[in-house]
Amino acid sequence: MASAKLSVLIPVYNEEQYIREVLGRVLHAPLPDGITREIIVVDDCSTDGSAELVEDFSTEHPEISIRLVRQAKNQGKGAAIRTAIANVASDSDYCLIQDADLEYDPAEYPKLLAPLLEGKADAVFGSRFLASEERRVLYYWHSLANHALTTLCNIAADLNLTDMETCYKVFRTTLAKSIPIENDRFGIEPEITIKLARRKARIYETAISYHGRTYEEGKKIGLKDAFEAVYAIGRARFSGQLYTDGGPAALDAMAAAPKFNAWMAETISPWVGQRVLEIGAGTGNMAKHLCPGRKRYVATDLEREHLEQLRIRFRNRPAVEVQHLDAENAEDFRPFEGQLDTVVCLNVLEHIKDDAGTLERIRTLLAPGGYLLLLVPNGPAAYGSLDKAVGHYRRYVPAGLKTLMEAAGYDVETILNFNRVSMPGWRIVGQVLKSKNLTPNGMRVFDKFVWLWRSIDAKLPWEPTSIIAIARRKEDPAGK
Repeated sequence: MASAKLSVLIPVYNEEQYIREVLGRVLHAPLPDGITREIIVVDDCSTDGSAELVEDFSTEHPEISIRLVRQAKNQGKGAAIRTAIANVASDSDYCLIQDADLEYDPAEYPKLLAPLLEGKADAVFGSRFLASEERRVLYYWHSLANHALTTLCNIAADLNLTDMETCYKVFRTTLAKSIPIENDRFGIEPEITIKLARRKARIYETAISYHGRTYEEGKKIGLKDAFEAVYAIGRARFSGQLYTDGGPAALDAMAAAPKFNAWMAETISPWVGQRVLEIGAGTGNMAKHLCPGRKRYVATDLEREHLEQLRIRFRNRPAVEVQHLDAENAEDFRPFEGQLDTVVCLNVLEHIKDDAGTLERIRTLLAPGGYLLLLVPNGPAAYGSLDKAVGHYRRYVPAGLKTLMEAAGYDVETILNFNRVSMPGWRIVGQVLKSKNLTPNGMRVFDKFVWLWRSIDAKLPWEPTSIIAIARRKEDPAGK
C-alpha cells in the first residue's frame, strides 16, 4: 500500500482524568500498512491540568509528532476542530476527529479508514446505530434527540445517515481544509455534514462500538446543544460559505451551469486534437465535455483537492491522465514537452503574474503546428470585485493578447468573441454591487436560458465577457 499520513485531531476541555489514556490508545491504535500518524491536540482553555499532561506525554514519546495548540479563550468544540485542521501537516492525507474521552475506541481506526483508502469515500462517519459488536446502553431521551437531529439533518442534506452526531468523522485532508467551519460549539456536527453533502462528497458509514459516559463521568452535551444543532442545520442548509477560497467557489458555481460549459466546449472543439493537455482543469467542468474520443487527455491542476476530485471523476476513463502542473514552474512542463497537439487553457492566464513566461512554457508542450486554445476575460474596464475575489490580475483586449502570443512564438489564427450576454451582469455585480462571489443558484438560472443566449450573443452591440485565441505553435528557426 502507498504511504499516507493520518492526522488525529483531539479537542480538549478539562479532560485531565482521561487525556493520558486517550493519547496512549491513539498512539498504539492499529493502522493499515503504510499509514503514519500525527496527533494534534487543541486545548480549549482548560482550567485543569489537561494541557500540562499533553505536554508531558509528548515529551515521553518523541518518536511521534504530538502537537499541542492552546486556544486563547474557551470557544467550543467547533472552534477547536477549526484550529486543529489549520495546523495539520502539509503532507497529511486524512483527518480523523477523536474526542478526548473514552467513548470511542481508537482500535477501530482501520475500519474507519478502509473506504477512504479504497478510494470509495471522501468522508467516513462511524455510526453508533448500525449493527456493531457492543455499545453501552444509556439515556433514552438523549438517543431520541440524536435520531431527531439526524432526521432533520438528512432532510436538509438529502442523505440517509443513521448517526449524524457521531464524533468519529474522518475526511480527506484537502477536503476538510477547503470547508469553512462557522460553528464554534457542537453545531459543527450538522454543519460539516450538510456542507459535505452540498459539496457532493461521497460519505460512507461504518459500524463502531460506543462506550458512552454519564454526565457524572463528564459528558458535556446537553439540551442547549440540541437547540443549537437545529439552528446549525438551517444555517448550513442555506449558507453560502461552502469553500474557504474564492477560486474553488467559482468553479463550484460554474459546475451548476452544464449547458454554458457545453457551449464553451463546442466553441473550441473544432481545433481540439487527439493528444490534449488542459491547464487548470479544476474539478473537470470542461474536461467532461472535451475528453470523450481522445487518444490522450491530460487534466492538470496545482491544487491537491482539485486533483483528487479529477481522479475520482475520471477514474473509469483510461485515456484521461490526472497530473500536477503549476503553470509558473518550468520543471512541471518537462515531462510533457513536445507530446501534445492541443493545449487547452481556459480562465487561467489571468491568474498568473508572468503571463508572457507562461505562454512560452506552454509552447514547449506542443508539437510543431499544435494548437493552443486560450480563453481569457476581456475588457480592462470591466475589472471589479468579482475579478479580485477570484484572483484575476488583469483582463485583456484582443490586440494586446495577439501581440503577447506572437511574441511568445505563436501564429494567432483568430480571436473569437465569447459570451457577450453576461457582460452587463458581470459589471453590475462586480462594479456596482461590489459582490465577491458567483452563486450556484445564479448560474443555474443563467444556464436555463443558454439556448437563448447562444442565439442572440453575436448580435449584441457590446463587448464580450471573454475572448478565445486560437493559435498555433510556430516552427523553430531550425525547422523543429
